[in-house]
Amino acid sequence: MDRAPDSGDTAGSAASAGSAGKTGRPDRAEDASEPEAAEDPDEILVRDPVSAPDAQGRPKRATRRFPLFTRDTARPEGGGRAAAGDAPAPARQWPVLTVAGLVGIGLLITGLDVFRWGLVLVGVALLIGAALRWSVPDVGMLAVRSRFTDIVTYGVLGTAIAMLALMAQPHAPLKIPFLNDLLHFTVSS
Repeated sequence: MDRAPDSGDTAGSAASAGSAGKTGRPDRAEDASEPEAAEDPDEILVRDPVSAPDAQGRPKRATRRFPLFTRDTARPEGGGRAAAGDAPAPARQWPVLTVAGLVGIGLLITGLDVFRWGLVLVGVALLIGAALRWSVPDVGMLAVRSRFTDIVTYGVLGTAIAMLALMAQPHAPLKIPFLNDLLHFTVSS
């Protein structure tokens, strides 16, 4: 009985199921822990729930091992829809649209020559993105990396942008003396 071709095989060849451990790949050693193939020749044996079937309906990989080279990335934790699947597309992605909308308004305000408060709004939008990523289980496209990495990235960038905007001259509403000394030290050196 023939098994489905492995992702490393050529399109026309199929791996032989003569021994239970063969994976059909020349770079893999035999593994006796793989189960025997099904007895019915018409039944398709799917061992990898992630791989999509080929044009004939056979699975592309017949091993549970991860491939040596990945061709795609996994969806980040929390990267599912933020609303039900029958909702319109903007409603499914409301977290990222909220953050992007606030950033857009902040940039518009900055473009209208109120740079300080426009950039503060950009920083606050990123902080809202960090809060959404922490509190909402599925945030759609706002999830880029792991939850922890997204929260830290949005939080640090949002805080830095807001603080730098508040410290910008002239007439800075936020004055942090050691940062002023640090700036003068780096410029005068």
